Amino acid sequence: MLAIVLQILIALGLFNVWLLRARSSTSYRGGDAQTLRQEFAAYGLPPAIFYLVGALKLTAATLLIVGLWLPSVVLPAALIVLVLMIGALAMHLKVKDPLERSLPAFLMLLMSATLAALYLT
Repeated sequence: MLAIVLQILIALGLFNVWLLRARSSTSYRGGDAQTLRQEFAAYGLPPAIFYLVGALKLTAATLLIVGLWLPSVVLPAALIVLVLMIGALAMHLKVKDPLERSLPAFLMLLMSATLAALYLT
């Protein structure tokens, strides 16, 4: 049951950020960015990385939902999110963001790590 809840929470969180709030300002954006695209620029990342990360996160989110019926795809999806969240935390550190801006990435990392651990046991 915990795995199902985590799959749904992680997937909805990723869809929310990348599909609904990508152009919205939030208090968690890195640097002085107002949009998701600006956030990647604030980290000094090229536009291609924005598209690559977006594709990976949306694919992982989709796989987490598909994993409700096909459990074999959950572990790879959780690991993708886990690695991407480590990268997100590193970017927040790179631009010297206040710690609270890293909270969503840290929570996603914890949820992804827990989900991966559940599927590894």
